Amino acid sequence: MPVQKKTGGSKKVGVEEPMVMYASNPSSSILKVVKRPENQLSLMEKLALVEKGISKDSLEALKAMAGLDYDQLAQVLNVARATLINKKSPDRFNTDISDKIVVLADIFSFGLEVFEDKDRFRHWLQSPLRALNGKSPFDMLHTSFGREEVRNLIGRIAYGVYS
Repeated sequence: MPVQKKTGGSKKVGVEEPMVMYASNPSSSILKVVKRPENQLSLMEKLALVEKGISKDSLEALKAMAGLDYDQLAQVLNVARATLINKKSPDRFNTDISDKIVVLADIFSFGLEVFEDKDRFRHWLQSPLRALNGKSPFDMLHTSFGREEVRNLIGRIAYGVYS
């Protein structure tokens, strides 16, 4: 956005870099297990989270931020709804479910960074897209290939590539 800067008696027009804003707290993750957003973690950091297992509390944090219910989470994680509901708070999910939760948190973290608004990102997730043959991004999140394509689409939006 152009801004005018006064220097002495003349005005100079410059460009300020926009600051990336997170819809959530930029100093913490969606899952509340690390200090940085999930999309800024290295692969080794994500691997360590998966191997340790994601807790029910972290899943609840993702659920609240994403605005999803247990039926929707069960759909995208490919697990029974009861598996998610019956897990006790201190208990951790197995590596398969934890892996999907971390990838989902990574996608949401990246989406929030790019869209800069939780509601706009949620709306985009539910909207049919030509790039997905009329399916919504949310409908693609139940497979690893779909999750990868949704993340790629968010990246294309971030770089202004027509999707």
